[in-house]
Amino acid sequence: MENSNGCSRKSKDVSLQELRDRLAEFAEVRGWDQYHSPRNLLLALVGEVGELSEIFQWKGEVAKGLPNWSSDDKEHLEEEISDVLLYLVRLADVCGLDLGQAALTKIVKNAKKYPVMNHN
Repeated sequence: MENSNGCSRKSKDVSLQELRDRLAEFAEVRGWDQYHSPRNLLLALVGEVGELSEIFQWKGEVAKGLPNWSSDDKEHLEEEISDVLLYLVRLADVCGLDLGQAALTKIVKNAKKYPVMNHN
Protein backbone atom coordinates (compact mmCIF):
# COMPACT_ATOMS: atom_id res chain seq x y z
CA MET A 1 0.00 0.00 0.00
CA GLU A 2 1.24 3.50 -0.79
CA ASN A 3 0.40 6.76 0.92
CA SER A 4 -0.20 10.06 -0.88
CA ASN A 5 3.55 10.72 -1.05
CA GLY A 6 4.10 7.52 -3.01
CA CYS A 7 5.91 5.97 -0.05
CA SER A 8 5.25 2.40 0.84
CA ARG A 9 3.37 2.02 4.11
CA LYS A 10 4.94 -0.41 6.48
CA SER A 11 3.61 -1.59 9.79
CA LYS A 12 6.47 -0.34 11.93
CA ASP A 13 6.51 1.27 15.32
CA VAL A 14 7.78 4.82 15.13
CA SER A 15 9.32 6.27 18.27
CA LEU A 16 8.65 9.76 19.56
CA GLN A 17 12.42 10.28 19.43
CA GLU A 18 12.45 9.51 15.70
CA LEU A 19 9.60 11.96 15.11
CA ARG A 20 11.33 14.57 17.28
CA ASP A 21 14.60 14.21 15.37
CA ARG A 22 12.94 14.26 11.95
CA LEU A 23 10.93 17.36 12.87
CA ALA A 24 13.99 19.15 14.24
CA GLU A 25 15.89 18.43 11.04
CA PHE A 26 12.88 19.44 8.91
CA ALA A 27 12.68 22.81 10.67
CA GLU A 28 16.44 23.38 10.72
CA VAL A 29 17.07 22.86 7.01
CA ARG A 30 14.20 25.24 6.18
CA GLY A 31 15.35 27.92 8.62
CA TRP A 32 12.13 27.58 10.60
CA ASP A 33 13.74 27.25 14.05
CA GLN A 34 13.46 31.01 14.48
CA TYR A 35 9.65 30.72 14.23
CA HIS A 36 9.30 27.62 16.41
CA SER A 37 8.92 29.34 19.77
CA PRO A 38 6.77 27.50 22.33
CA ARG A 39 4.01 30.10 21.89
CA ASN A 40 3.95 29.82 18.10
CA LEU A 41 3.97 26.04 18.21
CA LEU A 42 1.15 26.00 20.74
CA LEU A 43 -0.96 28.30 18.58
CA ALA A 44 -0.27 26.12 15.54
CA LEU A 45 -1.22 23.04 17.58
CA VAL A 46 -4.51 24.66 18.63
CA GLY A 47 -5.24 25.48 15.00
CA GLU A 48 -4.65 21.88 13.99
CA VAL A 49 -6.90 20.63 16.81
CA GLY A 50 -9.56 22.94 15.37
CA GLU A 51 -9.13 21.38 11.93
CA LEU A 52 -9.38 17.92 13.49
CA SER A 53 -12.54 18.95 15.34
CA GLU A 54 -14.16 20.16 12.12
CA ILE A 55 -13.97 16.65 10.70
CA PHE A 56 -16.25 15.37 13.48
CA GLN A 57 -18.31 18.52 13.99
CA TRP A 58 -21.55 17.52 12.25
CA LYS A 59 -21.21 13.72 12.19
CA GLY A 60 -22.87 12.92 15.53
CA GLU A 61 -21.57 9.80 17.22
CA VAL A 62 -19.02 7.90 15.16
CA ALA A 63 -18.49 4.14 15.46
CA LYS A 64 -15.06 2.83 16.43
CA GLY A 65 -13.04 1.91 13.39
CA LEU A 66 -15.03 4.40 11.26
CA PRO A 67 -16.87 1.67 9.30
CA ASN A 68 -19.06 4.12 7.37
CA TRP A 69 -16.31 6.54 6.37
CA SER A 70 -14.89 6.78 2.87
CA SER A 71 -11.19 6.20 2.30
CA ASP A 72 -10.85 9.92 1.48
CA ASP A 73 -12.46 10.88 4.80
CA LYS A 74 -10.19 8.49 6.66
CA GLU A 75 -7.13 9.89 4.88
CA HIS A 76 -8.16 13.44 5.79
CA LEU A 77 -8.58 12.38 9.42
CA GLU A 78 -5.19 10.66 9.36
CA GLU A 79 -3.55 13.85 8.08
CA GLU A 80 -5.15 16.10 10.70
CA ILE A 81 -4.37 13.72 13.59
CA SER A 82 -0.79 13.57 12.31
CA ASP A 83 -0.56 17.36 12.25
CA VAL A 84 -1.67 17.49 15.89
CA LEU A 85 0.86 14.84 16.89
CA LEU A 86 3.71 16.48 15.02
CA TYR A 87 3.11 19.91 16.54
CA LEU A 88 2.82 18.34 19.99
CA VAL A 89 6.11 16.47 19.57
CA ARG A 90 7.82 19.61 18.27
CA LEU A 91 6.42 21.72 21.12
CA ALA A 92 7.71 19.25 23.72
CA ASP A 93 11.13 19.20 22.07
CA VAL A 94 11.43 22.99 21.90
CA CYS A 95 10.46 23.12 25.60
CA GLY A 96 13.17 20.56 26.41
CA LEU A 97 10.71 17.89 27.56
CA ASP A 98 10.83 14.13 27.04
CA LEU A 99 7.27 13.64 25.84
CA GLY A 100 7.34 9.84 25.95
CA GLN A 101 8.62 9.70 29.52
CA ALA A 102 6.23 12.47 30.59
CA ALA A 103 3.29 10.52 29.14
CA LEU A 104 4.32 7.32 30.94
CA THR A 105 4.67 9.25 34.20
CA LYS A 106 1.21 10.75 33.68
CA ILE A 107 -0.32 7.30 33.13
CA VAL A 108 1.11 6.20 36.49
CA LYS A 109 -0.27 9.33 38.18
CA ASN A 110 -3.68 8.75 36.59
CA ALA A 111 -3.69 5.13 37.78
CA LYS A 112 -3.21 6.35 41.35
CA LYS A 113 -5.79 9.09 40.96
CA TYR A 114 -8.36 6.77 39.36
CA PRO A 115 -7.90 3.31 40.92
CA VAL A 116 -9.70 0.32 39.50
CA MET A 117 -13.01 -0.14 41.28
CA ASN A 118 -14.60 -3.53 41.90
CA HIS A 119 -17.94 -3.42 40.04
CA ASN A 120 -19.52 -6.48 41.75
